[in-house]
Amino acid sequence: MTPYNYTLLCDYYELTMANGYFISGKGDEISYFDVFFRRVPDGGGYAIAAGLEQVIDYISNLHFTEEDLAFLRSKNQFSEDFLDYLRNFRFTGDIYAVPEGTPIFPGEPILTVRARAVEAQFIETFLLLALNHQSLIATKANRVVRAAQGRAVAEFGSRRAQGADGAILGARAAYIGGCGATACTLSDRVYDIPSTGTMAHSWVQMFDTEYEAFRTYCELYPNNATLLVDTYDVLRSGVPNAIRAFREILLPQGITKCGIRLDSGDLTYLTKKARKMLDEAGLTECKIVVSNSLDEYIIRDLIHQGAQIDSFGVGERLITAKSDPVFGGVYKLVAKEDENGTVIPKIKISENAGKITNPHFKRVFRIFDRASEEPIADMMCIWDEEPIDETKPLEIFDPDNTWKRKLVTDYYLRELLVPIFKNGECVYKSPSIKEIQAYCKYEVDHLWEEVKRFENPHKFYVDLSQKLYDTKMRLLDEKGNNLMRGKDV
Repeated sequence: MTPYNYTLLCDYYELTMANGYFISGKGDEISYFDVFFRRVPDGGGYAIAAGLEQVIDYISNLHFTEEDLAFLRSKNQFSEDFLDYLRNFRFTGDIYAVPEGTPIFPGEPILTVRARAVEAQFIETFLLLALNHQSLIATKANRVVRAAQGRAVAEFGSRRAQGADGAILGARAAYIGGCGATACTLSDRVYDIPSTGTMAHSWVQMFDTEYEAFRTYCELYPNNATLLVDTYDVLRSGVPNAIRAFREILLPQGITKCGIRLDSGDLTYLTKKARKMLDEAGLTECKIVVSNSLDEYIIRDLIHQGAQIDSFGVGERLITAKSDPVFGGVYKLVAKEDENGTVIPKIKISENAGKITNPHFKRVFRIFDRASEEPIADMMCIWDEEPIDETKPLEIFDPDNTWKRKLVTDYYLRELLVPIFKNGECVYKSPSIKEIQAYCKYEVDHLWEEVKRFENPHKFYVDLSQKLYDTKMRLLDEKGNNLMRGKDV
């Protein structure tokens, strides 16, 4: 679903570096890059992977048009040989990724690229854009949905989204995270996400009376009548007029399913009073929907206070992840291949210990308790390590505090990174959006409750195998010793 060619949706330095690799003879060197993130938004215990389908679409359609090449030529920075090379540019490498909807944790690769240096470097920007945006919104939506405790949540944020893609793909990510519907009609058409809606205050104001507005709507949409009751006065006007319209138009047709929506005021107080009025009128099946700048904390408090709410419409604070609007995924070189095909690990060192990368081409395993099927920890291993024997106890340790160790028994493993592209060809069939949502729900339901706390969640450990840990320490020692001796690193 690319409406236009996204090939030049990249940071300019991706092109200058690619040109440099090409000219210096390094363009064909096989390199490995990891996408990972360092911190869960909102201080949560986990994030939700999303955006892979858009990565697949981008990679599959990656090409430079003659107009693109003419534009780049006008910059007077790129060699003609490089521009000629771009004329037939295609991605020919391998990509491994975590399936959408998977709970993910800081430090572990959620996508790995193995490709020629020019190709691997060039695709960085779009990969980060797609994964950062949708993982952010899916993570926020999952928090909102869990706060609702089984009540329906619809995404209402298109008008406050940051651009058209922010609305359309944000609705997609919100659905993956657990929202049941969206107000964005185009997301329904494109991604088969159920669209929903009620009415605006302007509908009520268009009519001479609030009752006339409600009656007309019930006549037009008798099987989908949800009336906005806070245009004038919820309890003295809105709810009584809604009750009258329901009784006069719907009940004679045998229709008892209907709803009211509140978009302002003290939602706990108003919904309690409205519920009492509806029940006394015999409209016990009438649902109460609320909106108005909601997030997971407000929803949690409303439920705790006994608000009588059946479903929530959540807009700006979801579609923009307002409380923590940056996911922070990064794209780092972790290995190269030499002329013999041997994988050579690479590491980035920083004064900030949290920014030191985990080197090498890696596999990532999730360790599950066989009895409860709850994940215990994740473990990163070097790609060619001996397979783990699940019949034997497995010792895992915290790579930051190595004295923290645990012996795991009666467990099983699942590899998280699955092949997406091999030699430039897509080998992965994307699940339907409903399958992704169901998978996400199952995976989150099986996380420890302590990991799912909104505040101060339990840390889910991402461990290193002993071989990977030793490799990382060796590289740190080598680089550190060379720097102290004034040698080239």
